[in-house]
Amino acid sequence: MVYDPGALHIALASAVGDDSNLIAELRGAFLESAESLVEQMRGARGLPDWRMAALRLQGLAASFGAVALMDVAGHAIERAPGDAAVIAELRAAIAAFAV
Repeated sequence: MVYDPGALHIALASAVGDDSNLIAELRGAFLESAESLVEQMRGARGLPDWRMAALRLQGLAASFGAVALMDVAGHAIERAPGDAAVIAELRAAIAAFAV
């Protein structure tokens, strides 16, 4: 799977223009929210909690045009709660945007 960290920058720039400070702030908020949702998935106590966090992560990714992260989160919805491979995929997808 290919990750396009530039997609996040493009989405943010199209929303707020060339304000690099605001783009950096929004990027940080996106990363913080995404990481928090992955942490919720990791700690999910059952399928409903896992799926809710995965759906929220998928929606967050869609809102920012992070298509690859959105796809990984979408696949996670059908996986078992706490699936270490999925958590690793999600973390890798998020890390690609941290550069």
